[in-house]
Amino acid sequence: MKTLRIATRKSPLALWQSEHVATRLRQAHPGLVVELVPMSTRGDEVLDRSLAAIGGKGLFLKELELAMLRGDADCAVHSLKDVPMALDPPFALPAILERADPADAFVSNRFAGLDALPQGARVGTSSLRRQAQLRALRPDLQPLDLRGNVNTRLAKLDAGDYEAIILACAGLERLAFGARIRDRLRPPQWLPAPAQGAVAVECRADAAAVVALLTVLDDPRTRPCVEAERAMNRALDGSCHVPVAGLAQWRGEDLWLQGLVGGVADGRVVRAEAQGPARDPEALGRTVAQGLLDHGAGALLR
Repeated sequence: MKTLRIATRKSPLALWQSEHVATRLRQAHPGLVVELVPMSTRGDEVLDRSLAAIGGKGLFLKELELAMLRGDADCAVHSLKDVPMALDPPFALPAILERADPADAFVSNRFAGLDALPQGARVGTSSLRRQAQLRALRPDLQPLDLRGNVNTRLAKLDAGDYEAIILACAGLERLAFGARIRDRLRPPQWLPAPAQGAVAVECRADAAAVVALLTVLDDPRTRPCVEAERAMNRALDGSCHVPVAGLAQWRGEDLWLQGLVGGVADGRVVRAEAQGPARDPEALGRTVAQGLLDHGAGALLR
């Protein structure tokens, strides 16, 4: 192949991620022409309702996948946390790039962290996972919906609509907004979305020439971690309709996976963790999912 076309959403973060992948591909394959094909998705267009209410994070992918099926694009770049746990045929993820900081960011113009917020403070996030953990740590706070791209969300904070908002550290830092992070919300008190901070490249599994170009970008230390997290989520039938969080980290040659299922209504949180060989992240994910179910997560998932 002489030219590779990357389908991408039009948001500033999506364009940054796609251009980052394009740059890496040009470096790996001198002479390869890489072009971006910006597209709008339903997930970008419908901003007055939560993702759970309009069909889930898969809305960010469908138009890009259709472009690949039509032959208008060869691959697509995604935030892996937005990719459904099971891809529809004939798609695959031949490249998962080195992960950035997976933590969530506490962003506020007046307060240094969750503990500093006054009683009843308004916190912007449409993520059920973030809302559940907010309820668990500070049941007095008011979680309020917040949709739109990173720039839009920061503008709403600056306009005084919220006392604080929760975003992903990786997205803020990729867009040079790292200075807006007042606190990084980290384990064990707070867990991110499965695969948060990782960028993935999707293509047709039967497009051998495209797969061959993309696999050079695959990071061997990131992939097992996110596969364990996604396996846990898949075993729980998790989606943006369900508050599921998880983070896998290396411990020597093993992976240590922490998982969480939360309740948005009452702030109840169920946790489980396990350690296992990195060569079998799927088994580790299933083990932690079963641990969560054994501790009562089923009631929250229902």
